[in-house]
Amino acid sequence: MYRWCTDEVEPNDRFDYWREVRAKGLFGVTAELERERRADFFGEFSLRQLGGAGLVELKASPYAVERSTSDIANAPGDAICVYQQLGSGGWFGGMRISDFSIASGSFATSHTDLPYRTAPLGAGGFHLRILKIPMSSIPAQDKRMRELSPRTFNDPALAPLLAACFADLGEAAADDADVDAASVAQTSLVQALAHLALIERGIVRPGSRRGQAALRTARLSQARRLIARHLQDPNLAPATVADLLGVSVRHLHMLFETAEKSFSQTVTDERLKQSRRLMREAPERLIADIAAACGFESLATYYRVFNAAYGMAPGDFRAKASEEH
Repeated sequence: MYRWCTDEVEPNDRFDYWREVRAKGLFGVTAELERERRADFFGEFSLRQLGGAGLVELKASPYAVERSTSDIANAPGDAICVYQQLGSGGWFGGMRISDFSIASGSFATSHTDLPYRTAPLGAGGFHLRILKIPMSSIPAQDKRMRELSPRTFNDPALAPLLAACFADLGEAAADDADVDAASVAQTSLVQALAHLALIERGIVRPGSRRGQAALRTARLSQARRLIARHLQDPNLAPATVADLLGVSVRHLHMLFETAEKSFSQTVTDERLKQSRRLMREAPERLIADIAAACGFESLATYYRVFNAAYGMAPGDFRAKASEEH
């Protein structure tokens, strides 16, 4: 991962450096800000290469951004962008598109090589994620993909699927225990996000092979996140998650048939991982409290399952973790 922040530059030079080196040189856009406000400018971003795509998270003070025809000529991208708004909201407009706003938590898509203007709404500035997926890496090729001017997602059913994929993509990048498995997971999530965007824009049919694969990947991501959200419930069952996901129990089990672990194995694995996190973060907390907080029906069950998974008792794991710190 590459991280950069304006704190590395002298205050009077921060916006000029951001405009010339970061905005124009890295992102291919023109940045503008009134001269009297430049001394207080702050900006930071991270960039990760995941599954053949680039994931940027950006935070910055308010300023105006333009991707003009000359910017495009100087720095062509030929990629599909999926934006996730995280801050107070943003405005897009000008040039070939109608003005629109994007609220916090919402998503938008575009092709990189179409002109636009954007600015944050409110004093909070920019905070967003941008997944840039090269056209060459998207199996579904269609000339309409290069005509995608910026637009918000209008299908409310897709928003939670996109959010789950974005969240899983970030976690897959952070988990380097199995590099090969993480790479496969990242590629699958990137492709799902690309095809979900194309479903929303009417280029990929939901019932097509690629559309179904994208929806399957996204629903599996959402199911896992729903499991994580309800771990404390010892009665967590497939019917609960299926109902929250809006699918049948049979369909839920079919989703997990394509995954490495079944529904019940996923629940147990998430509970064990959560218990290990709690033992590290709260070494004074009783193991019985941790087991209950993670949804294990009894302390005996927790000890049995933990020992089977890690070859040691929870107390031994806690002692070992304490020694390592």
